[in-house]
Amino acid sequence: MESLADTLRLFQSGSLGQAEMFARIDRLLISTPESVSNLLKTLNEAHRRSPLPAEVYGEVERRIAHAIEARQRMRQRLGDEETFVQTKPMQPTQPGAGAGGGAGANTSAEAPAERMKGVGDTLNGRFVLEECIGFGGMGTVYKALDLRKLEAADRHPYIAIKVLNVQFQGHPKSLIALQREARKAQTLAHANIVSVYDFDRDGSMVYVTMEYLPGKSLGQLLRAPDFRALSFEEAMKIVRGMGKALAYAHERGFVHCDFKPANVILLDAGGVKVIDFGIARVFQKAEEAPDVTVFDPGSLGALTPAYASPEMLENREPDPRDDIYALGCITYELLTGRHPFNRLSATQARDGGLRPQRPPGLGHKQWRALRCALSFQREQRTPSVNQFLHDIGAEETWHRPPALMGVAVAGAAALVVFVALRLFLRSSSEEAVPPSTVPAATVDNPADAARAQAPPAAAAGAPSLPAVSAALAKLPCSALVPAFKGSIVHVQGYLARSVGPARLKSTLAALPGVSGVELALQEVNEDKCALLRVLGRYWSAYHMRADGGSSLRLNPASGRGTELREGDTLMVDVTTPNIQSHIAVDYFVLDGNVVHLLPNAAERETLAPPRHTVTVGNLGNWMIGAPFGTEMLVLLATPAPLFDKPRPDAEAGADYLRALETRLDGIAKAHGAGSIAVEFLQITTHPKR
Repeated sequence: MESLADTLRLFQSGSLGQAEMFARIDRLLISTPESVSNLLKTLNEAHRRSPLPAEVYGEVERRIAHAIEARQRMRQRLGDEETFVQTKPMQPTQPGAGAGGGAGANTSAEAPAERMKGVGDTLNGRFVLEECIGFGGMGTVYKALDLRKLEAADRHPYIAIKVLNVQFQGHPKSLIALQREARKAQTLAHANIVSVYDFDRDGSMVYVTMEYLPGKSLGQLLRAPDFRALSFEEAMKIVRGMGKALAYAHERGFVHCDFKPANVILLDAGGVKVIDFGIARVFQKAEEAPDVTVFDPGSLGALTPAYASPEMLENREPDPRDDIYALGCITYELLTGRHPFNRLSATQARDGGLRPQRPPGLGHKQWRALRCALSFQREQRTPSVNQFLHDIGAEETWHRPPALMGVAVAGAAALVVFVALRLFLRSSSEEAVPPSTVPAATVDNPADAARAQAPPAAAAGAPSLPAVSAALAKLPCSALVPAFKGSIVHVQGYLARSVGPARLKSTLAALPGVSGVELALQEVNEDKCALLRVLGRYWSAYHMRADGGSSLRLNPASGRGTELREGDTLMVDVTTPNIQSHIAVDYFVLDGNVVHLLPNAAERETLAPPRHTVTVGNLGNWMIGAPFGTEMLVLLATPAPLFDKPRPDAEAGADYLRALETRLDGIAKAHGAGSIAVEFLQITTHPKR
């Protein structure tokens, strides 16, 4: 049986003429059972082994594109995964077109089409198209070498470029569609959404540049011959990544409208990225979005029947619940290996009375959540992606760091907010943050001193750990941890100025067996005493452990040390403990208020894996303002969420501490005081010089 690989091999060896090769390819494209991704892979592999002439490669690529479009029209009723876009029909190039008629052959009866660039060509003298990595409803995607990055010795010189497909170029609104896609996608900055860089054109060819994602599409995983089903935990890792991307877009007024496995990338390095928000439509038609009335991408008629909700198929206004239907279909496939409605469209399944069968081993609560997402009626469908993730249990099984977002409240006196707070995740393999954030007062290395362990049993005449701890606990307005080196007691922590280091030293020196006292302290003002009263004991219990792993410190981009001036950006590096935990970051302002950096009304999910680092804030987002003085940042990491409902982004510090004390008491009783990690970061702010 003929194959595309054999046909190309015969042509490259000279055993097959160009005209005969094109004729065989046309026959293959009509009858081949291969998937689109396999056809592209075959073409690219043959081209790498022995480069094809540019015009030959381009012609083969165009014929594949034409075959894809024909399949889309034929399989629309059957709910195929390919996006269907209604465009002007493209006439096939006549078989046998070669150097004289292949690349420049007429593609319509009306006028000759400009030769589309392909693999081996360069766009605008900068982007070298090296490999075709996929087709979509709106464009063809290439892996491209960015010559500017190469000149700059960038370690990652590759990008992805999406250009209009030949058949799509005939649509009168295609240029507007791609420009809108780029502009909208640039606003969706999220760890689970592909980063879009720019929109440009080279002659009549328009394109979008975006980050290159080494990996494979979820569609490739699901369509693999040996794929059966994933375990619940494995499936939820993917579901959570997809869900967080959709939830982020929905919060900003965008519905994807064509969510499907082919638009989800499973990265080789781990992680999930959602691509192709190109036909997303604004469902919150704000006055400040003038393009809503000028251009509606939905007019292109682009959707994927197997994953489109009944409302999308009926051309109703888009809604976030349309994406939830698609997410439900994909979740079902991950858990069972098959589409919930045998790849029929939602309207066909609804009209035929089909009902999805419960996946084996799925609990009652999870099945109810999945069934609600798959409802044919929008009003009965799960109202939000976050609700779906919570109900199905994705939150409990996802072990990658979340992308957390926060929004500040106007009027928080110490902060001037320009845009939303963003958290950028860094792997724990990157540069580690030192675990101690308390500067030395009288020892060279307070971190080492504080981590030193007390002897298992006190030797004769040696200091007693219970006696030292009891003495420290009696000191008001403090959070202190002792450690021992022989008969010398090292103490690290926070102490009120009104108490002072002299009183601490005299208290410890009076204990039996203590020959010396060394301190690594930060003195705090009286306004911090309420905070230390509630959190000091948890800080002490946590830091008695050998290495809790967490830390809190200013990002170097914020300023020097712990000093910030008016107009400086507040950026805080947070490293999570050695166990999975829920994290919260609070800023106790000098005026008595507390600003909740995490969590907040915009981002409720705070579950983080062990020993990962996040940076709270971004350049120009949070800036220091009056009043000025010594203020406190607090990191809390707990085995359970602090509160069931989000608190105001800013509130009175006294009210928050009362609620926090009650909640932490409950967590301590259930999990132990040592399970609560607390880190303090005292900063000093100044007016401009």
